[in-house]
Amino acid sequence: MARRRTHRISTISLNTGRGARATNHPYPARTPVLALDFGAVSVLVTTSAGDLVTAADVEFARQLAHEAHQFARSVERSFHGLADGKGIAA
Repeated sequence: MARRRTHRISTISLNTGRGARATNHPYPARTPVLALDFGAVSVLVTTSAGDLVTAADVEFARQLAHEAHQFARSVERSFHGLADGKGIAA
């Protein structure tokens, strides 16, 4: 699937910590919602339409799952990088 490349005009950095969590909300009568909570800030990831799933939505969900898995592996490697289990600063 080819995506149109645009120049990034802004970046928002949300740091994980004690209150950060990710939660999937499946609904019987609409498409699911992925909630990413960072304390006082929440990001909701939804499909392109609340009642329809497109091939692009499926592709994005798969890409998101893959990248989240890679992120988790990188974080785990960093955490186990020191004998005291406190991790390393990247």
